[in-house]
Amino acid sequence: MSFLFGGRSSKTFKPKKHIPEGTHQYDLMKHAAATLGSGNLRSAVMLPEGEDLNEWIAVNTVDFFNQINMLYGTITEMCTEESCAVMSAGPKYEYHWADGQTVKKPIKCSAPKYIDYLMTWVQDQLDDEILFPSKIGVPFPKNFISNAKTILKRLFRVYAHIYHQHFSEVVQLGEEAHLNTSFKHFIFFVQEFTLIERKELAPLQELMDKLTAKDR
Repeated sequence: MSFLFGGRSSKTFKPKKHIPEGTHQYDLMKHAAATLGSGNLRSAVMLPEGEDLNEWIAVNTVDFFNQINMLYGTITEMCTEESCAVMSAGPKYEYHWADGQTVKKPIKCSAPKYIDYLMTWVQDQLDDEILFPSKIGVPFPKNFISNAKTILKRLFRVYAHIYHQHFSEVVQLGEEAHLNTSFKHFIFFVQEFTLIERKELAPLQELMDKLTAKDR
């Protein structure tokens, strides 16, 4: 279940990632859901007192994956090889896929292919108990924060593609409020913990300034 979308039955692009009940991360997720419900996104992203930063970032990264999964799932039929032959965020920004393992040299591909590669790659990271431990007492790896930064940087590109290439379809589907709230939550989170470099956020800088202006 995603914090923002509650029980809405919605088609997801990939299977949702669940945090096991009975774990501390599950309790953290419930805490995050409750604070989000208060409507103040700026304070909802702050690290709860006495909590571990890695664990907080892990729980929120899973939630952003699920949110983006649902958002992209709503427009996936409109994002085709023909309509989106390259993965872009407007005319100035184009993304080529590489994961450093199976695809070492960046490849130019269509948006649906890129997003499929990206979401599958993120899913594999989240399912890896060494990279994303969910059991109490299992330590996070030393490179956890840098892994999380890469995941969030890539998830941002899906928001950027949706806003630049599919916003009119999102509006037609009546999903723009969900998209805006989800993206605003994401931006507050990455700003709070400095998780994405400013230059990476450039494709949506104007929108970010507009969405976050009221909360400064």
